[in-house]
Amino acid sequence: MVLERVMVSYLRAIAADPGPGLSRVPLEGCARELGLDGLALLLRPRDSSAELVQSFGEHTTALEDLQRTQGQGPSLDAAEYGMLMLLPNLSDPTAFAPTRWPGLPGAIEELGVGAVFAFPLRIGVIALGALTGHRTRPGPLSPDELADAFGLTDTLAQAIISQAAWTDPPEARLLDEPGLHFAEVHQATGMLSAQMHISCAQALIRLRSYAFSHNRSLLTTARDVLGHRLRLDNPDEPWP
Repeated sequence: MVLERVMVSYLRAIAADPGPGLSRVPLEGCARELGLDGLALLLRPRDSSAELVQSFGEHTTALEDLQRTQGQGPSLDAAEYGMLMLLPNLSDPTAFAPTRWPGLPGAIEELGVGAVFAFPLRIGVIALGALTGHRTRPGPLSPDELADAFGLTDTLAQAIISQAAWTDPPEARLLDEPGLHFAEVHQATGMLSAQMHISCAQALIRLRSYAFSHNRSLLTTARDVLGHRLRLDNPDEPWP
């Protein structure tokens, strides 16, 4: 199997960028060549969890937000543990997804997503992040689409490693403006940590728990905390 000519041009452009930093990845064009409705690029800074740094597709941000809220999912497993996750039919009760991530497949389907494919970005034992694609309708990737996806992830991983020697962090020029998609989640976590005198890890659990129990997105919940519209020490009590 050979990569389609259009995808090859994308890979050459990614690999040829001299830096410093990586250029933006043409996710829309790559998604089209892979027969996907959306793509998410997550990078995993050293000793940190994976961050969504670039996305394409109507449901992509909501899909990644849902996994962050539940603390589980294919993107996280691919980015953190280097696991390849091919889920062509989320409604299939015989698949392993309902057992591995209880409650998640149904919630993903409610977003309008029928299939998810998460590819780890790795060089040897070094975990760099993940590339996660989805389709609104169930269906597997074809052999040619899989070959293209593996070519894309390999090229991205090599490019990230090649840029590691530069002073600027390798993700610097990959960010969608105005920055990390979930920067406000980090800000709200720090704010809650200071207000409630708890660790950042405990504050994030509080934030995720509220979003999950109230069927809200994590990002919306964080924005309400930052905007003083929600207080998690006593959610029913207004701000003074």
